[in-house]
Amino acid sequence: MLEYKGYVGTVDYEPDDKAFHGEVIGLAKDGIHFTGKTAEEIETAFRDSVDDYLAFCEQRGVEPDKPYSGKIMIRVDPDKHRKAAISAKALDLSINKWFEQLIEQA
Repeated sequence: MLEYKGYVGTVDYEPDDKAFHGEVIGLAKDGIHFTGKTAEEIETAFRDSVDDYLAFCEQRGVEPDKPYSGKIMIRVDPDKHRKAAISAKALDLSINKWFEQLIEQA
C-alpha cells in the first residue's frame, strides 16, 4: 500500500501489460488511477495522480473526495447488535467507542 496526503493506494501487477496498476481506495465518488513499470515509477505516479486530482478539484472549485470520513455504516442481525451493545455497556463504552477499540486491536 502507498500513502500520501491522507490518500491510500493499492497496487497490482499485470503480467500481460508488464506494468503495475494502482488505484486510490476509500473514495466515495471519484476515482484516482495510476500506472508504472517500476516500483519508483508507480510511487511517483501515485503521488502525481493525487496532486493532479487535488489541483483539478481546486481549479473547478469543488471539495475533493476525502478518503475515510470516519463513518462506517454496517448492518448486522439484531442478535449481534444486542450482543455488541451488551459488550460495550459492560466495558462502560458506547458502541462506537467499542467498535473503534476492536478495529484498533485488529
